[in-house]
Amino acid sequence: MQQKVLDGRYELDHKIGEGGMARVYSGRDLRLNRRVAIKIPHRHMSGDPDFLSRFRHEAQAAAILGHPNIVDVYDVGQDGDIHYIIMEYVEGTDLKTVINREAPLSAARAVEIAEQIARGLSAAHKAGMVHRDIKPQNVIVTSDGQARITDFGIAKSHLSTALTETGVSFGTVDYISPEQAQGRPATPQSDIYALGVVLYEMLTATLPFKGDSAVAVAMKHVTEEPTPPRRINPQIPVQLEALILRAIDKDPARRPRSALEFSQLLTGYAQVFQQETQVNPALGNERPAQRGQDNPPPQRQNGGNGGNGATGRINIPPPRHTPARAPRQEGLGCGIFLVGMLILAGVLGVVLLFGTGTLNGIFGSLNGGTRPTSAIIQPSDPVPTNEPSTTPEHRVSVPALVGISDGAAQDQLLKLQLVPAPQGEHSSTISTGIVISQTVPSGDLREPGTPVTYTVSLGPNLVTVPDVTKARSEIAQSQLTALGLQVTVIEEPSTSLDVGFVIAQSPSADLRIAQGDTVTIHVSQGDVVRFPDVIGKSRAEAETILAATPGITLTFVDEQGRDRLTDFDSYAPGQVVSAQIQDGSGLHNGDLVPRGSRIILGVRAAEH
Repeated sequence: MQQKVLDGRYELDHKIGEGGMARVYSGRDLRLNRRVAIKIPHRHMSGDPDFLSRFRHEAQAAAILGHPNIVDVYDVGQDGDIHYIIMEYVEGTDLKTVINREAPLSAARAVEIAEQIARGLSAAHKAGMVHRDIKPQNVIVTSDGQARITDFGIAKSHLSTALTETGVSFGTVDYISPEQAQGRPATPQSDIYALGVVLYEMLTATLPFKGDSAVAVAMKHVTEEPTPPRRINPQIPVQLEALILRAIDKDPARRPRSALEFSQLLTGYAQVFQQETQVNPALGNERPAQRGQDNPPPQRQNGGNGGNGATGRINIPPPRHTPARAPRQEGLGCGIFLVGMLILAGVLGVVLLFGTGTLNGIFGSLNGGTRPTSAIIQPSDPVPTNEPSTTPEHRVSVPALVGISDGAAQDQLLKLQLVPAPQGEHSSTISTGIVISQTVPSGDLREPGTPVTYTVSLGPNLVTVPDVTKARSEIAQSQLTALGLQVTVIEEPSTSLDVGFVIAQSPSADLRIAQGDTVTIHVSQGDVVRFPDVIGKSRAEAETILAATPGITLTFVDEQGRDRLTDFDSYAPGQVVSAQIQDGSGLHNGDLVPRGSRIILGVRAAEH
């Protein structure tokens, strides 16, 4: 954006940041002669009444916070079609840069920064505002170590009733809480979760969850447990690790009850670090107890910030207790073993009696006489039974089912007195209702009444195409690939959308298509014009072409002699040898240039 003064008061300088919904510029308040930061929504957002209403409401809510750990909001307004928020300009470095440059941070420094962020969040939560996008990029650390939360641009306050805009992904998945990832409303506990992830990253130089796509990372927040941070950095105190794991618990009810409580717990740690109390070596090597076991950590002292008088360690209150599993019946296996041995001894005794004839004598005495020897069953005699034995003649051969319809397969099996057991499976290559495979191979012999399992095609797995227009290209691609769709990206200029946002899509939203099908998205290159092929042409041809190209203007032709053109003799007199935008950047044929660019052509001069 060219330098401009908004409402005759706020002068824009240069861009210092950009997010999914707005850009932030360095600027100056000419009336008060102070430096400010100016947030301006992307152009396509400026035409959305719901977004603009939320933009103003959240700015007004943030303006009433007035906390030393939150960047102040001074003003909100509109100049023509440009909406803006005027914020305090904070001289410092964003926390993400600090982490990338210095992590893992010392426990004392990480706790001090997290404590300040928690205090700022506590003030926001008391004012009825949830930030919803706490991440290191939204925290500025000043040269004297003060942490300031910024960018309440997606915050939700009691002033706003607008719903989340379709096609816009709020929050950052690296720090997103499980409830937000599942589409549930964000709460103060969601901000606590995000701060827990930030603290984890400060102390380990890594994130608890990583993946190939934004969707994959979001799902890990919902389903996977993080690696305990002490496995990555053993220098982290055991109880600090316990607090981090509590803050990033999947269940919001297990996290610290408020940002205030979280800040108080961190304050206690900061006091211990300031006292440089030595940690008990025996405790330093302990593995943290698994949450939910029946060995909760020691209770904290009254007041929340007290420590253990003997060691100076701070005792972290345990998460809310959940019933542990019933203990295993360790004596059961031994009892079963003894009963089994008694049964085995009894069987062996019976066999021994049969072998010696003693049992026959006993039976004979009970019946009033001795049974004939021929009545005793010998090992070589067949075992008498009232049930006919199964022979191969009573079995049937399983038919070949693959490639026929489900109805035909059932008919064949029923005729053979076999039980059809079909199961469905999506297939992009086999027509619906056709048998894909069978569990029992054809030709195998089975008894009548035996179930035969086989798989029937359900046809392609259809998914609903989401609306990704006006979303950032990378977010749109993640949403589509997560549904099993292929994505083709076509970049093209746009006068309505900023660089990197989706202009249009094909197929359109809400259509049902098969997984594996391709969705084409058209992505904005910004309001640009393609510089025509004029380098190498004669000056007359170039001037004609440029005059017919909308969006660019030829302002000057620079004739270059032998003293300025090193390969002077390789060009014809009057041939275009170079081009540049008036601000000095060079051009090649086919380059994209901002609409309204003023062009200078370099031409070989004629020799006199």
